[in-house]
Amino acid sequence: MPHLNRLTAGPKMPVNMAIDYRLPHQLAGFELKPGQDTSLVRHSNKCVQILPFPNAMFTAKTVQVLGISFQLLDYEKILKLFADWIPAKTAHQVCLANVHTLVTSLKDKQLRAINDQALTAMDGTPLVWYANLIHNAGIAGRLSGPDLMLECLDKGRSRAWKHYFLGAKPQVLSQLTLAMRQQFPGVEIVGEYAPPFRELSAAEDQQLVADINAAQPDFLWVALGAPKQEKWIAEHLSRIQAPIQIGVGAAFDFLSGHKPRAPLALQKFGLEWLYRLLHDRRLLKRYVQTNPVFIWLFVKHWLARKVFDRFTSQVGQRKP
Repeated sequence: MPHLNRLTAGPKMPVNMAIDYRLPHQLAGFELKPGQDTSLVRHSNKCVQILPFPNAMFTAKTVQVLGISFQLLDYEKILKLFADWIPAKTAHQVCLANVHTLVTSLKDKQLRAINDQALTAMDGTPLVWYANLIHNAGIAGRLSGPDLMLECLDKGRSRAWKHYFLGAKPQVLSQLTLAMRQQFPGVEIVGEYAPPFRELSAAEDQQLVADINAAQPDFLWVALGAPKQEKWIAEHLSRIQAPIQIGVGAAFDFLSGHKPRAPLALQKFGLEWLYRLLHDRRLLKRYVQTNPVFIWLFVKHWLARKVFDRFTSQVGQRKP
């Protein structure tokens, strides 16, 4: 049995959310009151609903991008939130969305429902641009999966946070564990599992869940690629006891040194996708299918916002 765990096909998530068809200028951010035990504002074409996150006492702003509500959290705030979640031992899913996952969710109702029910943050610079230009969100930067993982591994040492790695090839996983222990002496990595390139049997899946729960991690880092990792976490959330379960895509490849990561300058200008494409042509289909859609919707919504702002300005000037 490879590396020590496996994947299961749990119950399908119910899809019961309404898609919001309002224009972007109608989807303003919502400020949550200090001390309010909340984390996610869900929008529909009928109502706005605030959903609770247990034990989370923080002030956060949410903004919508293509119908998905994003929490506007920086690394400091999200680590404080994690510190609140861990003692409660309640499982939470964290989605780090980029252009690919966001556009995919426009047609994939299951993924859309997952993003709606999880804590969803921006792991894509173009999403930050959208939020700032369409909603004046004032976001300083994205929450990158690899960087968030490094922050949790580093800052978690003083808190004795425990980590479990799930995904990638066995060699990559071994290199990742070695690299993280060298970079962060004393970090607690309590388990790892490189799944086979096939569906796990029910027995294998059950054993994987048992292995993870026996290790008692605080963080389950899942690198199965999007949207597979988001769906896998959602299907297992009720069975796996790790308080924080996060899909991090190619983070294992980057942090293990198996694949190069885009220079910071390219990341800043939203060109990490181009750098990755030059090093992995298999990504071409993904980018061709999703990037043009996002660009078209971004431009359309930006123009709609400009027209709306001009109209309201003119109306305001005509009032006595």
